[in-house]
Amino acid sequence: MLNERLEPTEAKKLIRSIVKDGSVSYARPHAIERLEKHGMSTVDCLNVLRGGRVEEAEYENGEWRYRVHTGKMMVVVRFEDDTELMIVTAWRMSK
Repeated sequence: MLNERLEPTEAKKLIRSIVKDGSVSYARPHAIERLEKHGMSTVDCLNVLRGGRVEEAEYENGEWRYRVHTGKMMVVVRFEDDTELMIVTAWRMSK
């Protein structure tokens, strides 16, 4: 797991690189349950990661997490290493 905090621009570059050439996994069962609850798919998550805005990192449960969002959806990720990330949770944003 990457233990250093990344700036949002660095995190965005790494997220896009991992989505393109690395490995994306989902925290089970939590992330999968959240996708089902909010009517989201894994494709929705990947689209958010490709085109969303990355917020400042938050340190939670001993790891750096990054919120990535579009106008409609939020995806929270953590980096396992520089070639793999895990989707921790996701939800649709209310208007």
